[in-house]
Amino acid sequence: MTDITQNLKIVRDKIAQAMERSPYANDVTLIAVTKNHGIEAMREAIDDQITVIGENRVQEAESKYDVLDRDVSWHLIGHLQSNKAKKAVRLFDLIHSVDSLALAEAINKAAALEGKRQDILLQVNVAQDENKFGLEAEEMMSVAKEVCKMSNVRLCGLMTIAPFYEDCELARPAFRKLRELYQELKDARLEGSDIRYLSMGMTHDFVVAVEEGANLIRVGTGIFGAREY
Repeated sequence: MTDITQNLKIVRDKIAQAMERSPYANDVTLIAVTKNHGIEAMREAIDDQITVIGENRVQEAESKYDVLDRDVSWHLIGHLQSNKAKKAVRLFDLIHSVDSLALAEAINKAAALEGKRQDILLQVNVAQDENKFGLEAEEMMSVAKEVCKMSNVRLCGLMTIAPFYEDCELARPAFRKLRELYQELKDARLEGSDIRYLSMGMTHDFVVAVEEGANLIRVGTGIFGAREY
């Protein structure tokens, strides 16, 4: 058994245990975050039933996209600049990191040119961490309503990146807050939306995120080990 196979087993076991403790009946999708990891490692993970790849940067995803030779969904989880929206729309099935109305508008325009309806999540900075991108919690709904008027994007849920805490329990309030916003968004039944994804939790805190209702978690180091820079 390789390190990646062993690591995936550990992560999946932790997910299953967290789901048992969670009051939310979620099917959790594990996104393998492949930033700074090579094609062979990606293939190995996919061959062990990983179905979603998460990339932080458009340029790196572009360099891997045509050579990976595997049927997999591509998610953009890192910050996106508006001037790279066209390439992002071409490459990614889901963009997690839409952190402004202006970016949503750029994606909508790019998707129209591609003849595509682009699935997106709104990134919310629920912890008000000055080092993180994202909408303020109070503006999420007003931005969501504007996004749902756009014909070439489809709003599918919310995403956050919690601050890094040595004690991952400290991230729980942020995850709980995003879950509340997600439910509010779901209950609003905005025309043109399809609210089904709650993306939160990474290698160090995904267990808490799953307990708080995440159904997309983003794990890189926990699968592949330390990144090669």
